[in-house]
Amino acid sequence: MKLLLLLVAVGLCSAQYNPNTRSGRTSIVHLFEWRWDDIAAECERYLGPNGFGGVQISPPNEHITVTSPWRPWWERYQPISYKLCSRSGNDQQFRDMVTRCNNVGVYIYVDAVINHMCGAGGGEGTHSSCGSYFNAGARNFPAVPFSSWDFNDGKCRTGSGEIENYGDAYQVRDCRLVSLLDLALEKDYVRDKIADFLNTLIDIGVAGFRFDAAKHMWPGDLKVITDKLRNLNTQWFPNGARPFIFQEVIDLGGEGISTSEYFGIGRVTEFKYGAKLGTVIRKWNGEKMAYLRNWGEGWGFMPSDRALVFVDNHDNQRGHGAGGASILTFYDSRLYKMGLGFMLAHPYGFTRVMSSFSWDRYWVDGKDVNDWIGPPSYSDGSTKPVPIKPDTTCGDRWVCEHRWRQIRNMVIFRNVVDGQPFSNWWDNGSNQVAFGRGNRGFIVFNNNDWHLDATLYTGLPSGSYCDVISGQKEGDCCSGRQIYVDGNGNARFQISNNDEDPFAAIHVDAKL
Repeated sequence: MKLLLLLVAVGLCSAQYNPNTRSGRTSIVHLFEWRWDDIAAECERYLGPNGFGGVQISPPNEHITVTSPWRPWWERYQPISYKLCSRSGNDQQFRDMVTRCNNVGVYIYVDAVINHMCGAGGGEGTHSSCGSYFNAGARNFPAVPFSSWDFNDGKCRTGSGEIENYGDAYQVRDCRLVSLLDLALEKDYVRDKIADFLNTLIDIGVAGFRFDAAKHMWPGDLKVITDKLRNLNTQWFPNGARPFIFQEVIDLGGEGISTSEYFGIGRVTEFKYGAKLGTVIRKWNGEKMAYLRNWGEGWGFMPSDRALVFVDNHDNQRGHGAGGASILTFYDSRLYKMGLGFMLAHPYGFTRVMSSFSWDRYWVDGKDVNDWIGPPSYSDGSTKPVPIKPDTTCGDRWVCEHRWRQIRNMVIFRNVVDGQPFSNWWDNGSNQVAFGRGNRGFIVFNNNDWHLDATLYTGLPSGSYCDVISGQKEGDCCSGRQIYVDGNGNARFQISNNDEDPFAAIHVDAKL
């Protein structure tokens, strides 16, 4: 019995749930398709000073290049090798980014594509970001090297070699996902090659990994690989710190694979979060914000300490991945900011903010046929830098939601209320709701079609506070609304349904 308990304890200790962010930093941002030089600069000039804990970056290793008609974003998810040269930059630029970001307390989380290599129709030649030769038809990737022995072609049980039934766990994990060549992760050689790649990144100084397509890998194989990972670089992290792991597992219910199968490895992406929250904020299917009182596990979500949560990600903002049309994105900016505000105020899960680039959507039979469009690029296909305008927003199709005042200030709000309990819930039975985080923060939403005028118990110390949604504290003044909390902890909130942002938030660091 003692041996069994010891084994259970070892298993729990080896699972990697801690995001390793510096104390007081509670959210990360996905700078989707940004160049390494731009991320390094953003860490220093914006993310560090505004309390962001880290950056999820796009896959850093060599990938296929597609030049007809333009280079799509999904190139990055079709690896050719584990060399550190991608459309975001080369090995030296990557190392410089990690060092500069780490030095200002903003850590790097690598989107790791280890389930597969490029597509079966990827061809032959050197059309890759480092110029390495490969032959997809022959399963030959000499820059790793991988050969036909290292793939699951003989293991898949379908005639096409593709996943044909998502209710069959064997197909989902042993067959090709949209024709991508599926690596045989049960083989020690393949596991060692992947672990070597991840350990190289750890030695450089990254803080953790998002495992792309984790659902398509057997948990036992992933566990062996993560057990091979070294501790984090002690130049920036405590002795013995383990890399943060969060795994992409789409589980909306009704399929053959459950998120809980992956809890022994690290955190898991909770795709129900954005899908359900979008439905509520949009007021579809009779949903109301009043129903959010028991948000989290009460809605059938995974345990909070196992969840990585987000309103949207790079897949489902394009209509695929999970969630469908309910997903809130920057295209619905008014509703989107409310969704982000709710997520960042609520204690459930570890939060990730999306930072996107825009594209011209073109709908055919209900599908956006332009969902493949890559980041802003020059005529040669290379990615453009992110220009910062005088008003601190971004230009040239870079959306930079993380730079929107409301979202940045809610990232700070989350830091201020960290560790405080969910408290002082109020609702009007419809779509006006409010809640606090102990005695450090309070937020109010008006998603009804009429004015909100209510005096609510905030739990905050008496005094005048700046609303961090309409503006913020600037010296001894508020650039937006000012809200007074009386000696009993009560405050009057007036929010019009016609306001640009129909919600308000106050916290103790925004007190005059």
